[in-house]
Amino acid sequence: MLRLCSSSQTRSLLLEKAGIHFIQESVAFDEEGIVASSPKNFVYQATLGKYHANKKAFGVDTHPLLVADTVVTSQGHILRKAKCVDDARNILMTQSDNVTSIITCMIYETPHKKLIDISQTDYIFSAFNQDDLDTYLQSGKWRGKAGACMVEGFCKSYIKEVRGFESTAMGLSVEILKTFL
Repeated sequence: MLRLCSSSQTRSLLLEKAGIHFIQESVAFDEEGIVASSPKNFVYQATLGKYHANKKAFGVDTHPLLVADTVVTSQGHILRKAKCVDDARNILMTQSDNVTSIITCMIYETPHKKLIDISQTDYIFSAFNQDDLDTYLQSGKWRGKAGACMVEGFCKSYIKEVRGFESTAMGLSVEILKTFL
C-alpha cells in the first residue's frame, strides 16, 4: 500500500482503476513562488516541492510515498489553474484548434527505491464550439484543473489526435508506475 500525497480525486480514481492500494493524505505546498524556464522544469520543481513537504511530514518507512503534479501548456504558455471564469475562457481559447501538451511529473519512493518520471501527452484539439464552451464554463468543472482542461470531460469530443497516455494527461502516469511496482 502506498501513500498518495495528493487531494486529486482523479489521481485516486486512476490508482483504484489500476488496482493499486493506497491511502490518500497530503500536506500543502505553495507552488506560486516557482520560477521556471520551461513547462517541464516548472512541473518538476512543483513535484519536488510537494515531495519534500510530504516526505518531511510522513517519511517513507510506513508507506511508500507518491507525489505528482501536472502542467498544461499550449502555444508556448504554461496554462495554470484558472482564477475566474474569464481566465478559464482565455486559457481554453488558447487550446482551441491547437496542440495542447499535458506534462505530469511523479516521484515514488520506498525505503529502497526511488522513481522520478516526467511524461507528456499531446492533444491536438479541433476548434471548441462556443455554446459547449459556455456550458462547460457555467458548470464550474474547470475549477482546480490545470489549464482548465478536462480531457476526460469537456475536451474529449474535440480531440483530433492523442500522442501519449491518457493517464498522464489525467495527472498520474499509471502505466509507468505499474511497471515500476
